[in-house]
Amino acid sequence: MAQNSRKTLIYALVARGTPPVVLAEYTEFSGNFNSIAYQCLQKLPASNNKFTYNCDNHTFNYLVHDGFTYCVVAEESAGRQIPMAFLERIKDDFVAKYAGGKAATAPANGLNREFGPKLKEHMIYCTEHPDEISKLAKVKAQVSEVKGVMMENIEKVLDRGEKIELLVDKTENLHNQAQDFRTTGTKIRRKMWLQNMKIKLIVLGIVIALILIIILSVCKGFNCGK
Repeated sequence: MAQNSRKTLIYALVARGTPPVVLAEYTEFSGNFNSIAYQCLQKLPASNNKFTYNCDNHTFNYLVHDGFTYCVVAEESAGRQIPMAFLERIKDDFVAKYAGGKAATAPANGLNREFGPKLKEHMIYCTEHPDEISKLAKVKAQVSEVKGVMMENIEKVLDRGEKIELLVDKTENLHNQAQDFRTTGTKIRRKMWLQNMKIKLIVLGIVIALILIIILSVCKGFNCGK
């Protein structure tokens, strides 16, 4: 998988109600984007709608639907169709899985184990199939809907005087961590094998030495044939 294909969608979450309770979230990056996303989440109107906020060449995209909010933080280069299509996909999946179920009462992060992998799955699919996602968006007439999404600067939404600095560390994503883990594991296994062989050779040498000592003691030197 190309590394740049994983950069467009940064972080996703699903939350319930007001005040919002985050039920599931997923990211491969570290930074303060999750904190900013939650602060925006607290400011959202409760009515069904779509919202996009800008911050440091990134967009914070929200879909509010029937008491649940779906969010994705994306690079601005991803445009608006891919993030909104992603939100529609996870909303449909979430409703199909939890409609009238435990999502209504689950505690904070209570659905992380179940739905976190789904967020990852949709995130990868949308970033790896942008052309297909765009075509589907047009078929569903989402182009006109996306154009009507409320766009605002994030500082205005959070009502702050100071500049908000978004931090996204793309060098410490889980993909690289997994690769490092596999490399380290291979080195450890090789080292263990070498140590094991060394121990076997030492034991073999001790056994041979003991056999020689026994033979020499029984034969009183090298006079066994005499």
